[in-house]
Order: sequence, then structure tokens, then C-alpha cells
Amino acid sequence: MPQLIAPCFPGSRTLLSEENPCSELGSCVTLVRRRGADGRIPVRTLDRGASSSAAAAEPTGYPGGPYDTSLLVKYEHHVARHIWFGEERGPKKELKVAGHGLKLTSRVPLALPPQMESWVSRSGLASLQRTSLNKIDTNLVSAFVERWHLETSSFHMPFGEMSITLDDVACLLHLPIRGIFWSPQDVTEELAVELAVDYLGVSQGQAQSHLGILTRAYLLMLVGSTIFADKTFTLVEARYLLLFRDLDGCSGYSWGAAALVTLYRYLGDASMYSCKQLGGYPTLLQCWIHEYFPTVGKRGENWNPAGNCGLPRAMRWSYRQGVLKVDDLRPILDELTPTDVIWRPFEDHRAWRVFDEICLYRGCLKWGETVVPYLPDRCLRQFGYRQYVPSPPLDCMMVTDIDVDWISYHQSVVDVIGSSSVATTPSEVEDGYLEWYYRVSHPRLVPPHRDAPREVPVPVYDAGPSDPDWARVSTLIRRYLRQVNAEEEDP
Repeated sequence: MPQLIAPCFPGSRTLLSEENPCSELGSCVTLVRRRGADGRIPVRTLDRGASSSAAAAEPTGYPGGPYDTSLLVKYEHHVARHIWFGEERGPKKELKVAGHGLKLTSRVPLALPPQMESWVSRSGLASLQRTSLNKIDTNLVSAFVERWHLETSSFHMPFGEMSITLDDVACLLHLPIRGIFWSPQDVTEELAVELAVDYLGVSQGQAQSHLGILTRAYLLMLVGSTIFADKTFTLVEARYLLLFRDLDGCSGYSWGAAALVTLYRYLGDASMYSCKQLGGYPTLLQCWIHEYFPTVGKRGENWNPAGNCGLPRAMRWSYRQGVLKVDDLRPILDELTPTDVIWRPFEDHRAWRVFDEICLYRGCLKWGETVVPYLPDRCLRQFGYRQYVPSPPLDCMMVTDIDVDWISYHQSVVDVIGSSSVATTPSEVEDGYLEWYYRVSHPRLVPPHRDAPREVPVPVYDAGPSDPDWARVSTLIRRYLRQVNAEEEDP
């Protein structure tokens, strides 16, 4: 079981309740702090006998974190802040999430006409015909969305940050990740009508002899039901027809980046307390969870990775209805340790998807008008490197030429991995990483004592088994021991 210590930061004063587990680690001042109406810990006047220098160094923040609010600047509006105090989004704790898997099953034929099949294959989107889960576990997906922070484009777990990367998209969906970003022109209502008439405005009989038109309609349906699904759950933007104006040239887009940008955008929206819906491709998120977290959720498998024929890894998974609700999953995620994670799940898939170093590009990704930060330096353990304290996130509003940065990605890759080293254990982090992380993040959603929120202690993890099967066994044993209130010294 992980041991727990309270974070003790040089030059600062800890924000604890009456107990101070940090006292044996150095000189720390114990303060009893009460939150304001917004849940924030306010700056207090000097206690009697305290020095002015101590007060100047005293951090402000939120119970449970972040205590240093310079990183998660939008935390005031984040759903985690409300959950900490028992405030839910609404009567339904889970988000409204639409998966179009069943719809696609009925709309995707077993075989396409040869010319149409050739265009779809060359587009780079053919794999999307078969990757969608027939249903989505909305509780599982919602529990992870509560841990997403748009400032860092990452999930904040109890042991550090993780994210859905370009490599994950390449392996799960077999979409091309190299290529250009799309910058569409504005589409007025008149132009939308014109596009529909030009590309889709024919009868069914005419379409049989106009395979190009039929292919455009098919590809529009395909992306609208998968990587570009929006929160209407029924519509697709007419401007996406521009993507398929040249059927022979649409393969040049970075479809993997497009899927990631769209999902990041909707995850950022859904992490806010006021939002109750999730757009984007939920299959990508749920299959990512299944790959990395074998002890969380109810996973159904269609085949064993060792015996597959190079199919997208998302096709490995099938929907199994879980019994756990969002509030059941929150403490389970809070209790996860690094040994519960399969840090590099796709090593047995490299025969079909070789790792591309562009996945370590640090910069902004864009698709249309949407721009998001892509920060692999915050989840280095997923790439086999030791995790260090990352640089502050990028301000995408200040980046001048994303396309040039993307093309000249090599220098950013050098910067990302040059400050690290290959990990000797799958979950290795540098000294001080977790202490920093627990100061700037909110790594747990369920407070230790709801009647008296207090500072969350920094865990100290045992190395644990590196084999994922043994890690799963270890997790189940520890979970059972907690259920029966067993102590470490018990026989």
C-alpha cells in the first residue's frame, strides 16, 4: 500500500488542519484555514508572532489543491472544485455522451463499389468504418472527464498527469498523424447550400453513376459520426464538405491531429461545472481507458492483441455494461497507483504502427479555428521516459505560426526528451515531481473528511510489479484488504 506524507515545500507554509504529518520532515508552520464562499483559501492577516516574510511566502489556493493556482488558472469553474464539496452538475451526475456505433453498423456496408472503396482507402479514414463501440459507458467516461484540465491538455490522476497522445490515436484508430492542418474558409448559409448542391444535390438514381458524389456523402457521414461528432448528436457541419472537394488530395491531412483537437476541445468544455454534454469521439476516450487502466471499468474483448491481424486497437474492445456509477468510480480512481497503469500498452502493436517521433512534438495543434496545446512533456511515462517537472503550458493565443512549428517539430522533440532519460521502471519520476504536482493540481476528487476539507498528502509509491497482470492482481488484493479494513501488520 502507498505510504502518505504531507507536502512540505521549502520557503512556504503548509495548509493543514490540526494534524501535521509534515512536522517530522522539517520546520513547517501549521495553519487552520477556512475556505471562502467560492471554496478558495483566502490570504489571511498575520498570526500573532508570525513574521512578514512567512506571510509573503504563504500560498493561497483551494482545499485539496491546487494550492498554487498559477497552473490551473480556470480551476474556479472546474467541476472538480464543486465535487470536492458535494456539489454535482445536476440530478444526473454523468454527462450526456452520444456514441454512434450502432448507427454506423447499419450504415456501413460490408463492401463498397471498387472505385468508391479506393477513394475511401486513400483518404486515410477507412478504419473509422469499424472502430466504434456499439455503446458508451457514460459513467466511466464521465469519471475521467472530471479529471481533465484544458490548461494542460491532460488528465490529472493521483500519481501525475496522463493524456491521449498522437501515438494513442495512431494505434487505436489507425489514422495518419503526419500531414497538414486544415484551415477552412468561412462558410455562409448560401455557400453551404451551394456545396450541398454541387457535391450532394443529386437523386439516388443519379448517385449510382456519380460515385464521387456518393463517396463525399459517405465520408461526411463517417467523420460526422466519429471524430467530428458534435453535441447536437445528429448534425454535421456543412463546411466539412470542403475537406472532400479533392478526393485524391484529402489523404494529406493529419486526421489523427484532427481527432485529437476535436476531442481535446470537447473535453475542455465538459470539464467545466456548467457543461452537461460531451462531444467528440467517445470511443477514442473509452478505448484509451481500457488500454491503460485494466482494473477500471468493465472491459469486453473481441480478440487478443497477440493474435490480431493488424486491425486498429479500438476494434479489440467491445461494450460491456458496467454497474458502477460516477460516484462509485471517483474513489476508485483516487486510489489508483502507478502499478495500476499499463504505461506502454501498444508495444505489441508496433509491427503495424511503428512509433513516430512526431508524437513527442510539443506545441499547438489546430483544426479549423480550434487550437489546443499538445504537451507530451507532461506525460513522458507513456513514452518510456522518466517524468520531470514540465515547463509551463503553452499559450496558444500567443503562437504565431503553428503550421511551421508542426513541420519543424524536430527541435521541440529534442527539448522534450533532452531533459529526461529512459525510465528504468515504467512509472519512474524525478525527485520532487509529486511534491510539485500536489501543489499545483487537484489529484483527488473525494476529500479525506468531507466535514473538514484538508490538504491532500503526497503519496509515496512502492515500485510494485512491472508486469501488468501481476499489477492487476496486486491492485485487487489491496482493494479487498481495504474493504475488510485490514492493516499492514495483520497476519
